Amino acid sequence: MNKWLLAFGFSAAAASPAYAFRCGSHLITEGDTRSEVIAHCGQPTEIESRSAILRRPLLWIRGRPYSVGESLVEIPVDVWVYNLGPNKLMRRLRFEDGKLVDIETLGYGYYEQNPKVAERE
Repeated sequence: MNKWLLAFGFSAAAASPAYAFRCGSHLITEGDTRSEVIAHCGQPTEIESRSAILRRPLLWIRGRPYSVGESLVEIPVDVWVYNLGPNKLMRRLRFEDGKLVDIETLGYGYYEQNPKVAERE
């Protein structure tokens, strides 16, 4: 019985948190910058720039955002999608003002079709 509890404890400790995902040997977490994500994961499959949102300015302390001030500022929003292939789940990352604020897990990825091959068919 103790072996099972020990094995469960190790597997739970090794799991990535729900607000993170792995790119190779690197862990991508909320609070990372766009350049850090590109350095570890490469270019995303899809990039969408959305209209800016209005919110109070944020101050990041140890990876956590804290609102400061009372005035509203415009914040640019980018949404990136990483297709990690048909055997892995895709990820949607939302950046606000260059910082990663949300990681969403999507369905399984797909093989990207080569456009030159598709033209010949």
